[in-house]
Amino acid sequence: MADMQFAGKVVLITGASSGIGAATAKHFAKLGASLALAGRNRENLKKVASECDVNPTPLILTGELTNEDETKALLDKTIAHYGKLDVLVNNAGVIETGSVENTSLEQYDRVMNVNVRSIYNLTTLAVPHLIETKGNVVNVSSVNGIRAFPGVLAYCMAKAAVDQFTRCAALDLAPKQVRVNSVNPGVTVTNLHTTSGMNKEQYENFLKRSEQTHALGRPGQPEEVAGTIAFLASDHASFITGASVPVDGGRHAMCPR
Repeated sequence: MADMQFAGKVVLITGASSGIGAATAKHFAKLGASLALAGRNRENLKKVASECDVNPTPLILTGELTNEDETKALLDKTIAHYGKLDVLVNNAGVIETGSVENTSLEQYDRVMNVNVRSIYNLTTLAVPHLIETKGNVVNVSSVNGIRAFPGVLAYCMAKAAVDQFTRCAALDLAPKQVRVNSVNPGVTVTNLHTTSGMNKEQYENFLKRSEQTHALGRPGQPEEVAGTIAFLASDHASFITGASVPVDGGRHAMCPR
């Protein structure tokens, strides 16, 4: 391989069983990383691991990130297996629809627990190990963290919180030479929206509308987000911390007229 910039580096990726997480795992594998892939679906994780052309074979970790004991176990197993951690990619997340008029507290708690609390917990647990390696964190946020959109109240709030967490943690850890950044995807072709309740026709219409809502005229691909995640985690981004990088085809810059 021409570019093995992550050879000898250990990368833990949550939500690695599909979508952006799976694409990120495959991309890091091409760059020579040793991988720990976390998710809830073991069979999907096995499939992703089999598509990662890397030695050693990725470590597969199943667990529920809203469960504190299971989250700690994910990290402990990674350290026990590899002896260190260089990069944490907080990718796992969910989206639910609902406005200020009809988003229940149950929905709010569910979205915030997965998208914010679990990131907070896993990152704080990982910090001592990242300090040892002068590693870094990349959080997967959303354009919804930068801009407000109707009908996804809890999700927008959660992603805005992820961006603020990114900035605060970056400042806290900068003296220890640990960087923290986030990527903010726009609409990306994954199973996120279909698993949140959209049927096939609704999803096709949603992607079609993305041609108008994204300046580049199309939705993104998970591989495009994965490449930005790897860049931020690499030495090429050694002077970048506390940044939220849109990977959204220009959607964050658009204003309706």
